[in-house]
Amino acid sequence: MAFRIRVAAAPDGALTYAIPVPPEALPDVPPGELLSAWTLARRAAALRQWGPRRVLVFPRPDGARTEIAIADPDAGCWAEAIDRATGLDSLPGLALCLRLLALIELLTRARALAGFFDVTAEGIDLHPSLLAAAATVPLNAAARFDESRVTRLLSRTLADGGARHRIA
Repeated sequence: MAFRIRVAAAPDGALTYAIPVPPEALPDVPPGELLSAWTLARRAAALRQWGPRRVLVFPRPDGARTEIAIADPDAGCWAEAIDRATGLDSLPGLALCLRLLALIELLTRARALAGFFDVTAEGIDLHPSLLAAAATVPLNAAARFDESRVTRLLSRTLADGGARHRIA
């Protein structure tokens, strides 16, 4: 997908992104890039590199639009880190950012996924299957993961404490 995303800055510094496809059509990302993005974003948060408010505008098949605001300071910081590293003005960069934010949001609500990650004093350990799912499962219209879809996919994987990716 070679589509470009138009970005407009408001006088108050907020950024609006006109994305040419709906969230469901954003591309997959390599799991390793998602893991690197998490590490990069955590580092930016530790350095308090807050970003501007962002509004993402997606077209809908019926001609309507979906607007998603990234206004939370922590989410804004993570989005800023990804923007600095890969740019949110491309579909791959935006997909990386939204998949990262969707993964974080999913981990906060999906109890069925508890066996696929551990939060420790050193950071978080993610099971490779969870990381692969977050890199490839399509986002929904709200740019989130469908919990049942991810859970169903991961139910085929045994969370046996095997190899995990540690994110400090």
